[in-house]
Amino acid sequence: MVQRLFYAHSLDGRPKTEWHQLEEHLGETTKRAVGFGEMFGSADWARLAGLWHDLGKYLPEFQKKLEPDGPKNQHVDHSVVGALLAQSFGLDRTLPLAFAVSGHHGGLPNLRSSEFGLTPLLERLHDHANSLERAAGNAPALFMDAAVPSLPEFLRPTVEVSAFEQRRQMEFWIRFLFSALVDADFLDTEAFFKPGMRSLALGVSGDVAALRKRLDDAADALSAKAAAKLVTSVNRLRAEVLECCREKAKLPPGIFSLTVPTGGGKTLSGMAFALRHAETHGLKRVIVVIPYTSIIEQNAKKYREALGDNVIEHHSNLAPTTETDLDPTMETERNRLASENWDAPVVVTTTVQFFESLFSNKPSRCRKLHNIARSVIILDEVQSLPPGFLSPILEAMRELVAHYGCSIVLSTATQPALVKRPAFRDGLDNVREIAPDPGDLFRRLSRVDVAWPELDSPAIAWPELAAELKCHRQMLAVVHRRDDARDLAKLLPPENLFHLSALMCPKHRLDVLAAVNKQLDSEQPCRLVSTQLVEAGVDIDFPVVYRSLGGLDSVVQAAGRCNREGKRDKGKVVVFRAPTQPPRGTPKMGLETMESLLRQYHGQVDITDPAIFEEYFRMLYSKLDLDIRRIQPERQELNFASTAEKFRIIEDGFSEAIVVPYANSAERVAAVRKELNRDTARALQPFLVNVYPDLLSQMQAAGALETIGENENIRVLMPDFHKRYDMTFGLVWNDGIGAGIV
Repeated sequence: MVQRLFYAHSLDGRPKTEWHQLEEHLGETTKRAVGFGEMFGSADWARLAGLWHDLGKYLPEFQKKLEPDGPKNQHVDHSVVGALLAQSFGLDRTLPLAFAVSGHHGGLPNLRSSEFGLTPLLERLHDHANSLERAAGNAPALFMDAAVPSLPEFLRPTVEVSAFEQRRQMEFWIRFLFSALVDADFLDTEAFFKPGMRSLALGVSGDVAALRKRLDDAADALSAKAAAKLVTSVNRLRAEVLECCREKAKLPPGIFSLTVPTGGGKTLSGMAFALRHAETHGLKRVIVVIPYTSIIEQNAKKYREALGDNVIEHHSNLAPTTETDLDPTMETERNRLASENWDAPVVVTTTVQFFESLFSNKPSRCRKLHNIARSVIILDEVQSLPPGFLSPILEAMRELVAHYGCSIVLSTATQPALVKRPAFRDGLDNVREIAPDPGDLFRRLSRVDVAWPELDSPAIAWPELAAELKCHRQMLAVVHRRDDARDLAKLLPPENLFHLSALMCPKHRLDVLAAVNKQLDSEQPCRLVSTQLVEAGVDIDFPVVYRSLGGLDSVVQAAGRCNREGKRDKGKVVVFRAPTQPPRGTPKMGLETMESLLRQYHGQVDITDPAIFEEYFRMLYSKLDLDIRRIQPERQELNFASTAEKFRIIEDGFSEAIVVPYANSAERVAAVRKELNRDTARALQPFLVNVYPDLLSQMQAAGALETIGENENIRVLMPDFHKRYDMTFGLVWNDGIGAGIV
């Protein structure tokens, strides 16, 4: 008797001879999963996950669904069957497999508690207890008979690790096992439906050794060009930092800091370290994690100029194009495919994307995790890590280094106090510095004199500050809030005046920065008033910078826009007390901490002393809750759905995007009206402004917005309200607009 064939996937209108056979799918998925699991020492566990993940497709009702006349709308819980098989070996031994297999379509659930739309694992196993027996009769013995391997050594009980910490280690490992399975399943299914598509689109990527050589050549060429143009202390120092990064790359893997003053060339030097370190130690890729999309686009462009198409970007912007041209041709198919699972030698992503993926429960976000193993991870501007999430973030960093073969680089001019100490037990151990003597670097790269406000002095009124700013031909003023920037700018002469805030769309801001740099390069008058967005990854060089008193890191970042290239003997940075307060939360706490620090140092803080940054962050962190959403207890209970819901660095509904009338945005809106697709929707990104829910409600009530698209999720400012988008200030709705952080 010939055994009946079973299928994983059908093809509409095609004979069964062309359908995806289930035994083949299980076998190929298993092969891929084993390869992925090897990257973090879990190949045997990944093998079982692959073998068992679709055993439920041996259920008669699932096979019936695949038939041309089958009940398409009938739900068949096929992923629970492999979890039931795992349970039959004893759930105390096989719980990781039950989680990974049961969640490979819908997501990792909680163990017991019913929250956020997913049935808890134990309840689901109970409800479908008879499904295993009904599927088992059809499944080949190969997929049913297996020996459950031992847990990785680091997950076995030990007196050195608390039960709570070990439970969280298990939770973290389950995510990586889940990732290996999900990506293997995705890739084999994709290969069936779209054979050859991925290999054709991705092409052949350079390995890290070849990329290291390309970057070295590019960095050396840049250094030679800078030296030929003008030999300054700045480019001499950049060359020293680069050479030191190359030398220190030989050090064994672990956690490193790269403490380089703003403008010291850490972008390329950090990559030079990472690629050489990866080459030396057999690591697979470099992942650069950046806090702001405004920096990611600039830095990715620098990397791509040196490394070509081996660099992919992955962030939440509608259009991950380079900010230099905001090209409407959109991202490449290669970038899209590689972003799904980070299958590229160099990945540039955001803090939000990286850490939310690590704590997600969704298959689409978790499938990339196994490709984080055996990587060099550069955390750029590491001081920007959200303090309220530091406990789970730092634990994840320790786990990645200790058990997943990663090296991590903490890169910034203002190193936060992340090292373990008696009052900070969540901190990091054995952090090694890459840069040559940071204290000496800061002293040598001292390019500014800082004038601090007198202790207990009152805030300066905007008209009084404006009168002082008028005395400077070229100056930058950085303030706390969007309203502040607009109110101050209105008090200055309109000639050669520029303004920047997040109420301007990206293309508008880009045009303003180009105009500012043109004025500065030609030594023409130029006054720029901006929110703090100008402090992140923006290469501008003013002789005078005014900064409202806030957190020390913010003041130092602003100072990095002053005399950036060292063309002058000294630039001038004036710190003033603004008549308004920074937004609540970390910015406001940063101001309070800075006031305390100034008092402690009698009104004078030396920003050329790296030790002052550690002292500032120690003071700041002592005032803050480092697990504000109580994520660690959820992880201890293996509550994956609850953890994912709580670990959201940017809250859902925090802001909404609208399309504003700037440049050729009308043409791109017209293209969306004609045909809404991935490309036309993403082409709108350069013309989006994010507004807070209360302002969105006001605009909707006034009839100022039109919603377009299939789901009516694209909001466009109506023609009658186009005057509300000002060519200097961006979106100007009423006096209450923009009271929040940039």
